Amino acid sequence: MDVNPAKQEHLLALKVMRLTKPTLFTNLPVTCEDRDLPGDLFSQLMREDPSTIKGAETLMLGEMLTLPQNFGNIFLGETFSSYISVHNDSNQVVKDILVKADLQTSSQRLNLSASNSAVAELKPECCIDDVIHHEVKEIGTHILVCAVSYTTQYAEKLYFRKFFKFQVLKPLDVKTKFYNAETDEVFLEAQIQNITTSPMFMEKVSLEPSMMYNVTELNTVTSGDGGESTFGKMSYLQPMDTRQYLYCLKPKPEYAEKAGVIKGVTVIGKLDIVWKTNLGERGRLQTSQLQRMAPGYGDIRLSLEMIPDTVNLEEPFDIICKITNCSERTMDLVLEMCNTRSIHWCGVSGRQLGKLSPGAFLSLPLTLLSSVQGLQSISGLRLTDTFLKRTYEYDDIAQVCVVCPYTNNEC
Repeated sequence: MDVNPAKQEHLLALKVMRLTKPTLFTNLPVTCEDRDLPGDLFSQLMREDPSTIKGAETLMLGEMLTLPQNFGNIFLGETFSSYISVHNDSNQVVKDILVKADLQTSSQRLNLSASNSAVAELKPECCIDDVIHHEVKEIGTHILVCAVSYTTQYAEKLYFRKFFKFQVLKPLDVKTKFYNAETDEVFLEAQIQNITTSPMFMEKVSLEPSMMYNVTELNTVTSGDGGESTFGKMSYLQPMDTRQYLYCLKPKPEYAEKAGVIKGVTVIGKLDIVWKTNLGERGRLQTSQLQRMAPGYGDIRLSLEMIPDTVNLEEPFDIICKITNCSERTMDLVLEMCNTRSIHWCGVSGRQLGKLSPGAFLSLPLTLLSSVQGLQSISGLRLTDTFLKRTYEYDDIAQVCVVCPYTNNEC
């Protein structure tokens, strides 16, 4: 009959420990009122407890540091550090010791060993030590595989390995929203939520734009001495709290005039987030390339380059319109100006603007006046392409505040 062979006793012992910083000791205070039976007993015991903060004994946070008792949580973006020790428990010299540490994830296997060369010999009661570091970049199950091979003094080659499984959790929940302005500007709102169980110090949250954009952070308030963060001097994010960051992206000058190029740009950039937890443990995350829905300008885009904020009632004022050919064909344009109930155009309607090649634009100064007081919408422009006999109408182009110069009664 078959007999299972006895498990072989190895001459070397392998120990693996995760390296983490200690945490602040937390105690559970027990108190009572002076008129209760224990009287001042509980308060006296807490005052004599060396782990409590003097003068603040009822606070749960102590002033002592404690070493972790378990593996603990590992979050995406943090650095996993581990101490590997191989000890010779036998009374003979072991030769050609090779220690190998691999990290197996759901998608790849990484070699974390500092050296791939074998140690010539290891005497009794001696050990080989190694410290490995790895920045965690994947969520899910990770397996640390530690393998040891060696040769005994009788030229027998032996091999064994151990597996250490741990989970990598998601520390932050990031949501983004895009807002397209009337111009080529794009506003990005990033909502960042701390989904861990401990507070975070947000060291940096920045947007790395794509090659076609320049970015301006809108998370500071201008003061006399410079900019001050809208979140205060101490940028802490408590567990399950959410913070909103805002950025403005503008096309670079060399791309701003190319309507066709900007029209098709969907990649905006990526967020770079750096934080610290507990006793200064740093984590870093970079999102994938953020993409937006490309704005649909149609064949012709009409935008405003200049418009006054406030105008006087029944007094002419000037605006400058920018007409861009976003199609792939040449257009021959005719401009028509149609009066509305409150807006009246000054000039000749039906004039020829001439030919406009693909991607080209022209600046068009126009004069108009308002006969109604208040916040008025500028409407009534019509462009016709004589080549294809196609008409494009533009309503609610912009809004202007109309005031009476005699009563100074604003909208």
